[in-house]
Amino acid sequence: MRRATVERSTAETKITVKLDLDGTGQFVTETGIGFFDHMLSHIAKHGVFDLEVHAVGDLHIDPHHTIEDVGIALGQAFEEAIGNKAGIVRAGHAYMPLDEALAFAAVDFSGRPYAVIDLKMLGHEAGGVPVSLFRHFMESFAASMKANVHVTVLSGYDDHHKAEAAFKALARALDMACRVDLRRQGTIPSTKGVV
Repeated sequence: MRRATVERSTAETKITVKLDLDGTGQFVTETGIGFFDHMLSHIAKHGVFDLEVHAVGDLHIDPHHTIEDVGIALGQAFEEAIGNKAGIVRAGHAYMPLDEALAFAAVDFSGRPYAVIDLKMLGHEAGGVPVSLFRHFMESFAASMKANVHVTVLSGYDDHHKAEAAFKALARALDMACRVDLRRQGTIPSTKGVV
């Protein structure tokens, strides 16, 4: 079963993430940050994963700790659900437009965490969230997922549209990378024999 439940509890946040890689795109996202919940829902819906995220954080300070720790917990859930990566496609990529915005994402479950995130945000916030936290979420997500993640916004002038296109592109790249490739017959997708 390609499922995982991750609980993360610190002095700043309490988070539970439930993930089913072979879901239907169902989601429950409750972080107390409306726009961030909206972005997480795109990961589920456009990645066709079943996802539950429940987070209680120190929002009286700011959303930083909650967004960062959800990224860590969600990355851990993907890493656990994929397991040893036997039989998966391993890498995926996707373009996603949203009106004037266009985003590209590429993911490789390489076991080597690295993130290159260029969202080209113009303002200081989108949907009430500091725009720097979208990049920070993706970096934290990639690191704990132990994956190579590139997300680039190629065009656009509305930061809401750019963020949404980026999360949708990331979701579709994750979907491609997580799929089981029957041609592999359960083998590890690496010439090294281990990922």
